[in-house]
Amino acid sequence: MNDKQLKQSLLSASLTELPPLGMDVLSLVNDFRRYYTHSLGRDRHSRSTHYAYQALVLILRERLMERWKQTRYAYEETDCKQAYYLSLEFLMGRALGNAMLNLGLEEDTALALQCLGMELEELAESEHDAGLGNGGLGRLAACFLDSCATLQLPVTGYGIRYDYGMFRQQLADGEQVEEPDHWLRDGNPWEIERPEYTQRVRFGGRSEFQRDGAGRLAARWVDTNDVLAIPYDVPIPGYQNGTVNTLRLWKAAATDEFDLGEFNAGLYPESVAAKNTAEQITLVLYPNDSSENGKELRLRQQYFLASASLQDVLARWVGIHGNDFTRFAEKNVFQLNDTHPSCAVAELMRLLMDKHGLGWDQAWEITARTMAYTNHTLLPEALEKWPVRLFRRLLPRLLEIIFEINARFLAEVARHWPGDSERLRRMSLIEEGREPMVRMAYLAIAGSFSVNGVAALHSRLLVEGLFRDFFELWPHKFNNKTNGVTPRRWLARCNPGLARLLDETIGSGWEVDLDRLRGLLPLAEDGAFRERWRQVKRANKERLAQMVAAECGVAFDPQALFDVQVKRIHEYKRQLLDVLHVIHLYDRIKRGDTTTWTPRCVLIGGKAAPGYFMAKRIIKLINNVALVINADPEADLLLKVAFLPNYRVSAMETIAPGSDLSEQISTAGKEASGTGNMKFMMNGAVTIGTLDGANIEIREEVGDENFFLFGLTAEQVEERRHHYDPGAIIASDEDLERVVSLLSSGHFNQLEPRIFDPIVHAITNPFDPWLIAADFRSYV
Repeated sequence: MNDKQLKQSLLSASLTELPPLGMDVLSLVNDFRRYYTHSLGRDRHSRSTHYAYQALVLILRERLMERWKQTRYAYEETDCKQAYYLSLEFLMGRALGNAMLNLGLEEDTALALQCLGMELEELAESEHDAGLGNGGLGRLAACFLDSCATLQLPVTGYGIRYDYGMFRQQLADGEQVEEPDHWLRDGNPWEIERPEYTQRVRFGGRSEFQRDGAGRLAARWVDTNDVLAIPYDVPIPGYQNGTVNTLRLWKAAATDEFDLGEFNAGLYPESVAAKNTAEQITLVLYPNDSSENGKELRLRQQYFLASASLQDVLARWVGIHGNDFTRFAEKNVFQLNDTHPSCAVAELMRLLMDKHGLGWDQAWEITARTMAYTNHTLLPEALEKWPVRLFRRLLPRLLEIIFEINARFLAEVARHWPGDSERLRRMSLIEEGREPMVRMAYLAIAGSFSVNGVAALHSRLLVEGLFRDFFELWPHKFNNKTNGVTPRRWLARCNPGLARLLDETIGSGWEVDLDRLRGLLPLAEDGAFRERWRQVKRANKERLAQMVAAECGVAFDPQALFDVQVKRIHEYKRQLLDVLHVIHLYDRIKRGDTTTWTPRCVLIGGKAAPGYFMAKRIIKLINNVALVINADPEADLLLKVAFLPNYRVSAMETIAPGSDLSEQISTAGKEASGTGNMKFMMNGAVTIGTLDGANIEIREEVGDENFFLFGLTAEQVEERRHHYDPGAIIASDEDLERVVSLLSSGHFNQLEPRIFDPIVHAITNPFDPWLIAADFRSYV
C-alpha cells in the first residue's frame, strides 16, 4: 500500500469508525465544557441560560447522531420496505426532555448539570415549542413518528420548516390577539441542514408535448417559476433501543438571490421579488385561506411538500437502482396525513412519466400501490377543494394529469353503474358548477390502496356518509386505524411521579406496552397504593395550580376538583356547552343551592383560527364569565374559572397530569378521534364525554363505571335535526332558561352591550348543527 492509499484508508476509517461517546456523567460534563467554551465561545462570565441549553443540546445530539447513522445503515443493508409520512403539520413541542428520556440519560444529565452548578429544569424552560401544527392532527403526526422509531420501523416524516409556527395567543380584554411565533429566532440546534439533497419545485408555466425516441408522446413542463426546497433533518429517537429515525423539513428558497440588473437600475424591491415570493411558501404555518392570496399560498405549500418529498425519495431510489422501477412499489409506501398532501398522487404520476419515462399504466400501477390516505374529519367543509382556475395557473401540468385520472376513474364508475349520471356527478374528482373545483379527498381515495379513518365510529361514518359511493366501488380499500399517543412523552416524561410509582409496583416495560397497566387492577383495593397515588396527583395539581396562577392570575386550590377542557376552539368541540354549565353552577351558588357542593376549578384553553368569528366570541365569553365569577366573594371557595392563553404542547405536559376531570364533549358524530382524551385518561383523569370518536373505545377499555357518559348518539343527532326545537327545550328546563336569561340580559357584558347576541342566537337557533340545548340537561 502506497502513502496515498494509506492516507485514504486512514481518512475513510476516521470518518466512519469513531469510538462511541460516553454515556456516563463525567463524559457529559467534559463534553458540555468543550461545547460551551470552544464551540459556543462562552466563559464563566456568561449568565445566559440560552448558551448552556445550546451546549446541552449539542452533547445529546452527538449521541443521537451515532445512532442516527447506524439506523440509516441498517435500513440500507437490509433493503427493507420504507414508509414516508407526508404531513403539513408536526406539532413536536419541546425536544430536550424527549431526547433525554429516549436515550436513557435523564438522571445522568441532571447530575452532570448539578456538577456544573446548573439546574436542568431552568435550561429546559429556555427551549421554544416547535409549534409546527394546529392541533390534534399535528400532534398525532409527532406521536406517530415517536412510536415508529420505538417499534424500529423504517419510517421517515416529511413536513415543512415554517419560520413562524402556530401563532402565539395573547388576551386583550378577554379577546384573542394573535402574535407571530418566530420559534426559529434563536435557531434550532436539533436540526441538521442537508443542502446536498436540495430539490427544485416548479410552479406556473405550461406543458409542451413531443414524441420521444420510442414514438411515445412525452410532456415537458416549461417556462416555470422554480423554487428550491432545502431539507433540514431532525432526529426522532426510539425509546432506549438505539434507533433514530428522521423528520425531514423543507425550507423554500429562491433559485437566484436577486436580479442584479434591476438592482443596478435602482429597482431594489423588484430585484428581490422572486426571492421574497419563494420564501413566503415556508414563512408561516397554514395561512388564513379566506382570501384569494391565502388560498394560493396554501396550495403552494401543499404542492411544495409533496413535490420535494417525492423527488427526494425517487432520487434515492434512482441512485441505487437506476431507472428500474419494477420493485419500487414493493419497497416504498407514502402515507398522506389528511388531504393536505394529496397533490402527491398526481405529482408521483408526473415524475414517473415526465422525468423517468414510464407509460401511464405502469406509472398508475406504482402510484396506486404506494399511496395510502388517512382522513381526519367528518365535516364536509373541511374536505379541501381548490378552484380549477387556480390549479391551471399554478400547476398546469398537474391539472392535466388530474383530468386524465378523472376520465379513467369515471369510466370505471360507469362500468359498475351504467347510465347513473347522478353517481358520476357525485363521484367526479372535479366538482362542476359556476366555479369548478378539484376535490382533493376524492383524488386521494382514487390514487390510494388504503383509506383509513382514525376511530371506529369515524371510520364507520365515513363509509356510511362522506365516502359511501367510493366504499361501494372499492370496499377493500377502507379500514380503521384508531389514533394513539405516545406513553413516553405523555406519561413517562410528563408525569415522573406516576412513572416512578408504576415502575415500583408493576415494573418497567409499560412505556412500550401499555397492556401492562392491567397489573394495576388488583392495587385498586390496596390502601397504601391509593395513598401514594393521591400524593402523586396532589403534587401534579400543585404544579398545574402554579402554572394557572402565573399565566392566568387565578388561584386554583389543589384540593378542589380540576375540571379541564383544552383543545382547538371550535363549535363542534362545544366549549360553549362547557361554559353554559359553568354559568349554571354560578347560578346555583347565587341561589344558595350548594348543600352537596364539590369545590371546582374550571380550566379552558385553546386557540381559535384567526378568521373564525364564533370561536373567538366563545373565547371572549369564557373570559367574561371567569371575570364575573372570580370577582364574586360568594363563589370564592366554591368555583374558579380560568382561560389559559397560548395553549401548547409544553403546557399540556403540565395540564394532563394535574387534571381530575377530562371534558370530551363534542357533538356525537363530529370528532374524528381525539388525542387529548387519551392523554388525560393515561394520567389518571376520568372522562365526561359523548359517544364520539375514540371516546367510545376508551369507554370500552375503562368500563362504563369509569366514564361519565351523556348526550345524544351520532344516530340520534341526525334524527333530532329534522325536528329540533331549542326554544321548547329551553322553556321546559328551568336551569337552562336561567342560564340563557343571564346571557341575554348582558350580566356578563354589562359594559359591552349585545356582544354575546350571536351566541344566544346560536343556542336558540333550530338549525344549530351542534345541538347545544339538546345535550345540556344530560350534561348537567
